[in-house]
Amino acid sequence: MRGLIYKEFSVFYKSIDKKRMIFIAGIIALLLYKVGIYGGLLASVMLAMSIGIQNIMSFASDDNAHWKKYQMALPVSDFSVVASKYIAVVLTLGISLSGSIIFNFFTSIIFNNFDFTIWGISAFAAVIIPLIWTGLCLPLIYWFGIQSAQTLGLFLVIPIFYIIKYFEDEAGFSVMAGSISSYILFAGTVTIIVYVISLIISVMGYAQKI
Repeated sequence: MRGLIYKEFSVFYKSIDKKRMIFIAGIIALLLYKVGIYGGLLASVMLAMSIGIQNIMSFASDDNAHWKKYQMALPVSDFSVVASKYIAVVLTLGISLSGSIIFNFFTSIIFNNFDFTIWGISAFAAVIIPLIWTGLCLPLIYWFGIQSAQTLGLFLVIPIFYIIKYFEDEAGFSVMAGSISSYILFAGTVTIIVYVISLIISVMGYAQKI
């Protein structure tokens, strides 16, 4: 399975669209400038969304390379094939988490405010958002194809941007941060359960399509 995990992580990295990353970097820079000490938090959310989307988009590279025909000939179980993707997603959380730390470090330096509650919530968002994103989208891919997951991804963006717009002032962000911090353990537990259930559903979908 290690070879499959390496392959999935490599495809994730190589399929990154440089133009999209420049666009996202511009949005992150704007967030860091616009919302003050909470810029690191929103930048973390934006990066986490991008990591989730990129994990889904990497399937397009597999389709272009006709990977599935070769994959189906490998002497590995259905579970190993699907689980390697889920493990690779977990590995990409390191990128999301590292970005969150960097964003909050620079925000704290610029505004001379080291609020580690914000750091903690940002780190939590950096982990939970990609897991939720892929946990919901991957079963759709394994059952119905990448187009269905891309459609769901568009709907997932809407509530996140609505929340950002609703809490665009610093007072609103402080209320949101206080509310989220009290539910972190519950939300983390639910996310892990959803991710495991998602893996099981995806294995069933992959086996059904063989």
